[in-house]
Amino acid sequence: MGLITGLCAFLYHLPQIYKWLLKPYYLVSFFMTIAFLVVRKAPGVCEHLATDREDGNSCDFDWREIEILMFLSAVVMMKNRRAITLEQHIGNLFLFSKVANVILFFRLDIRLGILYLALCVAFVMTCKPPLYMGPEYIKYLSDKTIDNGQEELQGDSRVSWIVEFYANWSSECQSFAPIFADLSLKYNCPGLKFAKVDIGRYEEVSKRYKVSTSPLAKQLPSLVLFQGGQEMMRRPMVDNKGRAVSWTFNEENIIREFNLNELFQKSKKMNKGRGWVEETGSEPQEGSSGTTDHSESKKDQ
Repeated sequence: MGLITGLCAFLYHLPQIYKWLLKPYYLVSFFMTIAFLVVRKAPGVCEHLATDREDGNSCDFDWREIEILMFLSAVVMMKNRRAITLEQHIGNLFLFSKVANVILFFRLDIRLGILYLALCVAFVMTCKPPLYMGPEYIKYLSDKTIDNGQEELQGDSRVSWIVEFYANWSSECQSFAPIFADLSLKYNCPGLKFAKVDIGRYEEVSKRYKVSTSPLAKQLPSLVLFQGGQEMMRRPMVDNKGRAVSWTFNEENIIREFNLNELFQKSKKMNKGRGWVEETGSEPQEGSSGTTDHSESKKDQ
């Protein structure tokens, strides 16, 4: 039953997976993931490899390699239990497969291990995951626009802002981007707005709003609700040691914790009472795009 469910899920997401594989980052990651399998099974190459098999067949996995691959499967399954998006699932598979490949190649031949590790380093330094470029109603703030201007956080006290503090190098932030964009499409209105600021780029903003960019702090991404220019709540919360309290960034948690349904309904009533002009006319639709009038564009990130 589990195999059938997995197969159905794979077929359902196949068009999206095919679209990813056309991008250089995912294409190279895929080939690096299967590198050891190709080397171990390639005719004309595998015959010259070392093996611990009793039958001396160097074109098949030995017992130690099978153990490593089984351990890899267990690690990926454990990590994916907390994965929210398909991008996170695929990212975990790529990451830990590369780690397993390094171990397998070093065990097979130290020269192959060094070569593969060098390729991994070159890949990390030169090839970045593609940024989310889908539809959204999000304003991109900079260090100069986050605290001034009539339409920013300290402008109209009737407007609530949900601001994501992120960094482009953070895989968690990249995985969260489509979720935050989808929320902005569903809940954006004159009284409830969504914004992002790249604190990996603006260090002063990071210090001012006390959001650490250190990978050890695990504070990226951070969502902060502002009302009247004042911070009302943030997720994840931070403990006394400056580390983020574990919190799952999925759509259901954000809607519940930030009371988005209530804020949206209050905003609609307020709009009718005060005669505000609706930006979207009604709840935004998935196919629409609200990326105009940004302080920054995604290409500037």
